[in-house]
Amino acid sequence: MLPLLFILINLSIIPSISCIEFLFNSFTANTTPALNLTNDARLEPPVIRLTNDSNQFSLGRAFYPSQIPIKSTSNSTSISSTFSTQFIFSVLPDDSSSPGFGLAFVLSASTSPPNALSSQYFGLFSNATVHTVAPLLAVEFDTGRNPEFNDPDRNHVGIDLNSIESVVTQTAGYYNDNDTFVPLNMRTGENIHAWVDFNGPEFEINVTIAPAGMSRPVRTLLSYRNPIIANYTSDQMYMGFSASKTQWVEAQRLLAWSFSDSGVARDINTTNLPLFELENSRSSLATGAIIGIVLGSLVALLGCLCVIYWFWWKRRSEKEEDVIEDWELEYWPHRFSYEELSQATKGFCKEKLLGAGGFGKVYKGILSNNTEVAVKCVNHDSRQGIREFMAEISTIGRLQHKNLVQMKGWCRKGNELMIVYDCMPNGSLNKWIFDKPEKVMNWVDRRRVLADVAEGLNYLHNGWEQVVVHRDIKSSNVLLDSEMRGRLGDFGLAKLYTHGGAPNTTRVVGTLGYLAPEVVTRANPTAASDVYSFGVVVLEVACGRRPIDTGFVEEEEEVLIDWVRQKYREGRLCEAADERIKGQYSEEEMEAMLKLGLTCCHPDPLRRPTMGEVVTVLLGENVDATPNELLPELTPSGSNMRDRSDWSSEESEPLSAV
Repeated sequence: MLPLLFILINLSIIPSISCIEFLFNSFTANTTPALNLTNDARLEPPVIRLTNDSNQFSLGRAFYPSQIPIKSTSNSTSISSTFSTQFIFSVLPDDSSSPGFGLAFVLSASTSPPNALSSQYFGLFSNATVHTVAPLLAVEFDTGRNPEFNDPDRNHVGIDLNSIESVVTQTAGYYNDNDTFVPLNMRTGENIHAWVDFNGPEFEINVTIAPAGMSRPVRTLLSYRNPIIANYTSDQMYMGFSASKTQWVEAQRLLAWSFSDSGVARDINTTNLPLFELENSRSSLATGAIIGIVLGSLVALLGCLCVIYWFWWKRRSEKEEDVIEDWELEYWPHRFSYEELSQATKGFCKEKLLGAGGFGKVYKGILSNNTEVAVKCVNHDSRQGIREFMAEISTIGRLQHKNLVQMKGWCRKGNELMIVYDCMPNGSLNKWIFDKPEKVMNWVDRRRVLADVAEGLNYLHNGWEQVVVHRDIKSSNVLLDSEMRGRLGDFGLAKLYTHGGAPNTTRVVGTLGYLAPEVVTRANPTAASDVYSFGVVVLEVACGRRPIDTGFVEEEEEVLIDWVRQKYREGRLCEAADERIKGQYSEEEMEAMLKLGLTCCHPDPLRRPTMGEVVTVLLGENVDATPNELLPELTPSGSNMRDRSDWSSEESEPLSAV
């Protein structure tokens, strides 16, 4: 009897054919069955946590289990539904300097939006250049600033229509009785009361926020009215909340929720809400008094210790030459101490060595919280030195995509330069294809990894605030996670430039065999030169051969691109395929992949496809179609199999979408 009475007090749901109304003043084991919690969302009475506290990517959603009516018919351009909802949430990061994430109130045709990412995508969207498939409308309470999404600041409210880029935003805050705007920081753990009013017939959404316990402000914070809202709704939709994060801990909590589609949502009782703040910030009057007494009695001793410590620190600093320079303060990824990384890698011992390259060695490490990481030590005596180190910090430190290796932090001690990033347990792609691996990668995995790399490279070229030219695309820089999914890494040579501009460099850098012709002759790296290098990787993966292979008997067969081109000229293209995976693919599929590689490697950069077009080919909607029907011929339509010695004069038809 008592649990039933508790439910009646804390949860009121009035079922009706045409009316949905409920009120959660808190969330307990007796009330959460009325909600659908997915992924990392979980009950922590009296609140719901949407993400976990691990140092990994996390997303979670809390949905009302039944769909609510929005339109009278799915094809209608009008919206018949109106509803009112209010809720209370709290966002509290462990580190105030970390990038923020926030949470979103969402209307969606699905409780699991397809291809949704964690990190700054709220667990709802894929990326900035691709809209979600299902009708989706969200009100974001964003605590981070991503310039590539046109975010105005690190603390704003926005309305999203099938895209992470908001159609309208407003800095978080409220208007007081004097109609003066009062900023409201949503990242302090303070309980925030939000009101969302949806007026379907008028195509209008109104959003208001205020500190919990304050009456609703008269003036609305954010109002959006546009008939295009109808394009992002369906006749029935789920409603709820979604949040996500990367390795930084940010507690996103839902404390209370009220909803009504037949009038104004009932007010939430805010008198007994829990308060959240970091453990190290909590104090009491008694503790303060004790600390005051102790400090007063030990002031002389502490003074002496401070003097001793100052002399010790000064001598140690002079010895290590570990001075923080101005540029180091510009990058927000965590700075590790040298001692921490040395302990994690057991003194950078040989047993922890994962590999070595032209810019240094990479070690496997285990941090004090048992997180596995990879530590790249940049050669401090190399000619590039600090330049490559800064380049990688300034690019990968701010880039976030599921197909890029995620940077976790960095370290500089004198001339010792180190970058810390996620450990990829399955190593690099080249080790699964070359060097006589114990298990040769199958064709399905190879094609999937190529698609992953293409998505990551497309993000670098088109999905960020600047164009990022990687300049060192090769199979050894494609790393494989625990699920054998590909991630692009090593940004030590990356160059940034504005969209529509060109990088300013005169140095030829990269790896022999992967360099585009124009880079060798003019030192002019562009997105098209990255496409060329990606084409070489495609041919590597399909043929099972390195770009330059002296193991071939004939000298003219040493260069992979020339060898595959010759096979194409002779009409025997599929003979270039890796014999070890024969039978795992159709002839049309392999021919299509080899043609894609050759098209990307066209000598004329203007005739190469963009990475957006490559992604369309590899991840097109018609996945059951024969690949050879979906890719172009490398010669003009109707041309004969003539001598193609002048490859540069060949025409390339535009790529067709898969």
